[in-house]
Amino acid sequence: MTEARKLFVGARVRHLREQAGWTLQQLAQRLDLSLSYLSQIENNQRPVTASVLLKLAATFGTEVTQFSEEHDRRLIAELDCALHDRTLRPQPLQPATLARLVEQAPELVETFLVLYQRYQRLHEAYGEVIDRFYGQQGYIAPAAEPARAPVPWPHEEVRDHFNRRNNYLDKLDRLGEDFAKELALKPGQRSNALCQALQERCNVRVEFLSAHSDGLWLREYDEARRVLRIWPGLSDAQQAFQIATQFALLAHAETIESEVEAGGFSDDATRALARQGFAHYFAGAVILPYTEFLESARNARYDIERLQLLFHVSFETVCHRLSTLQRPGARGVPFYFVRVDQAGNISKRQSATAFHFARHGGACPLWHIHDAFAQPGRILTQVAEMPDGTRFFGIARTTSRGGGGYRSQRKWFAIGLGCELSHARELVYADGLDLNCPHTVVPIGPGCRVCPRTDCVQRAFPPADRKLLNTPHQESLISYRFADH
Repeated sequence: MTEARKLFVGARVRHLREQAGWTLQQLAQRLDLSLSYLSQIENNQRPVTASVLLKLAATFGTEVTQFSEEHDRRLIAELDCALHDRTLRPQPLQPATLARLVEQAPELVETFLVLYQRYQRLHEAYGEVIDRFYGQQGYIAPAAEPARAPVPWPHEEVRDHFNRRNNYLDKLDRLGEDFAKELALKPGQRSNALCQALQERCNVRVEFLSAHSDGLWLREYDEARRVLRIWPGLSDAQQAFQIATQFALLAHAETIESEVEAGGFSDDATRALARQGFAHYFAGAVILPYTEFLESARNARYDIERLQLLFHVSFETVCHRLSTLQRPGARGVPFYFVRVDQAGNISKRQSATAFHFARHGGACPLWHIHDAFAQPGRILTQVAEMPDGTRFFGIARTTSRGGGGYRSQRKWFAIGLGCELSHARELVYADGLDLNCPHTVVPIGPGCRVCPRTDCVQRAFPPADRKLLNTPHQESLISYRFADH
């Protein structure tokens, strides 16, 4: 079992205390700690324990994840990306300056990032309007609809909420785990027990859709008849997931609504998507209960295929759950999780690490997740280095959903899972690899638009913060050369 890393949160505690207008003595009394002990915490002379961390979160009315190192590092990475935009400032800030900003004014940094994201969306919407009016052939085309307002896309707003929580929702996670224990659920035999629980506790009967249905509807709830219809082509685990999702929406509606209110989502569509996301989270905790799954993952050294067999679930389900194991006092390896389609679109992403995903312009073409489609079903490994020097160890493999007939529609994805290099030896996939060999490290970036690398032959777009060289009499494999070459 991995020893928990020490966590120093002095700057964040001092900032929150001063913001609340409390003296050191007043905060010590609220936390029921000695003055000297709290002083040592604020000066980073002592790390915080799990119990003190929970007290701090409760006292300041914030999430435990607000005190995590990964949260700060992710903020630094996103802020650095934004400030590489030359339309904002001619030169990006130094890393030490970025770190001080995040340390001393995290709320201001988060507000700035929200504004920058809205600015980007407005810029993209403007480009779409221009394309609709002028088109690619130079003629004026009628605008089918007005440009979108620069508000967050629902899926991005919900995804950002999960990322701010380190992909861990304590109340829903514990509710799901307790429910699984209460029903004594066993892998491969979950759906019948959940059907019975849904009938007894919510007065909802489960029926199966026609075997001739196309499988596009996985779950359909008829509120008037109190009937939940499930596609029969689903496995036992998939049926259980859909039933547990509906159970959460009915039996834990109040808890889900409190999570929605706490999220402060911008509109009804986003709130509806958040409800579904929170219900899915509960269902995942029912299928893969936290304590049991974490212990099994550690014993298996995070061997995904072994965990698939043990819990009778899919490759993607295991990877998704591994990225949520961030319960205070019982944390697993902090992973990033990503799902990419064959066009390179990222349809799902979340991270309990400092790994930074591009929000616009596509993922880095050097990232091994794109190679997975050329070798379907095979697990690929990669040691990747981000522009700030942080190295990650990742795996990637293809997976598919749907099917069930020759003409049935099927979705293909590549799944990526990774962690910082310091955790790599905890994974079975790192066995026998020389993780420190410089020739095997692949320099990647968050995306071409914001990547500062000057020597990448795969660059698809020039970066937003660099002036291009005008060199018509010279040409190289590097498509865009910059003034500082």
